[in-house]
Amino acid sequence: MISKFLSKLKSILFKSAVSPETPLKKEKKSSKSAKTSKTKTKTKTKTKAVNSKKNIETLTTLPGVGEKSAKALYEAGFKTTKAVIAADEKDLLAVSGVGINLVKKLKKLK
Repeated sequence: MISKFLSKLKSILFKSAVSPETPLKKEKKSSKSAKTSKTKTKTKTKTKAVNSKKNIETLTTLPGVGEKSAKALYEAGFKTTKAVIAADEKDLLAVSGVGINLVKKLKKLK
């Protein structure tokens, strides 16, 4: 009876010792795929940062628009110069850093 109990106990102990190892192997494989996905997101982030910088630079070509107001316009959703020129006065005034004088300058471009 004791021998049966000990054999069951050994089987339970050895099964539990083996089972954690197999998920670890699976986790290692998933961590490799996680590393590749991280590099993909880094490149996407870099391209987005480059695109946003280019868009902000193009917004500074508008008369009266400096770096700060261009960045504020970009963050408000005005990604192109055409979008800024076509926007309503109320929408432009809602952007922080954009005043009435700037809006008047931009409306002269229409």
